Amino acid sequence: MNELNSRRLEIDALRALCAIRHHGGITRAAAALGLSQSAVSHKIRRLEVSLDCALLGRQSGAPMFTAAGEDLLDYAARIVGLHDEALLSLSKTPLAGRLALGLTEDTACTDLARMLGRFKRLHPGVNVRTKVRMSLVLRAMLERGELDAAIVQVFGHEVRPTDVVLFREGLHWVKHPELMLAEGGPIPFLSFHDECFYRQWALDIGKDDAVLETVFECSSAAGIVSAVNAGMGVALLSDRHIRGEMQVMTERLPQPPSLAYVVRRARKSRNPALDSLVGEIERDVGRQGGLALAG
Repeated sequence: MNELNSRRLEIDALRALCAIRHHGGITRAAAALGLSQSAVSHKIRRLEVSLDCALLGRQSGAPMFTAAGEDLLDYAARIVGLHDEALLSLSKTPLAGRLALGLTEDTACTDLARMLGRFKRLHPGVNVRTKVRMSLVLRAMLERGELDAAIVQVFGHEVRPTDVVLFREGLHWVKHPELMLAEGGPIPFLSFHDECFYRQWALDIGKDDAVLETVFECSSAAGIVSAVNAGMGVALLSDRHIRGEMQVMTERLPQPPSLAYVVRRARKSRNPALDSLVGEIERDVGRQGGLALAG
């Protein structure tokens, strides 16, 4: 018992460990958490000293986490979640009502579901109904008053003063390294469907800068990712979806605008339940440094 009393699992260190997993490394985790790389490394090192075991694999070609690190990650996610939920529970006020919330597929397939589940446990009197649509569709629904708020993607320069910016991300042209593009010929384009603002921007610039020939249309990011990895063509994907052997293109096509993920409210849509939901999402995403893809 004395040995256990002398050892501690610090919440900030566990949060840093989770961020390393979410963002794929110490450097990205540090940027997401708003800390220096050395500060994150120091937190992990203190945790390793306290537990007397290595948590990160530091040899070239080794897995990112040791076996002990993988084991601790399972506990860390639960401990951090319960810690944050306890703080919210002790400070919450009774809320009630109905909320209509819009999400894009890109945000629905993240740990946002965990945040919404926790909100429901803390505020059982609030009924949150969610609808998953493309960003342009959600924006139109907000204008028509069909939603109270929506988490949408916008280009960085389109952020409104009233938007709550959750995080920002790069947008890139990507292809498989084995895909060879003929000089002067049309570029095979893997596109989301008509209601995607990536597609609209790409086809607008394509009229002047490059000829894009749409060879594949899909409303799912997973479908576009699979098509890119199969070498079917070129696509626009955000940072989180760039994986495997994908190659970021820096020639022949103009640099895409950056993205912002924002909470946008309908006009005159103000109530305590919505204020609480938006505030909790903003705080949680801020602590994590973004929305990690589920699974």
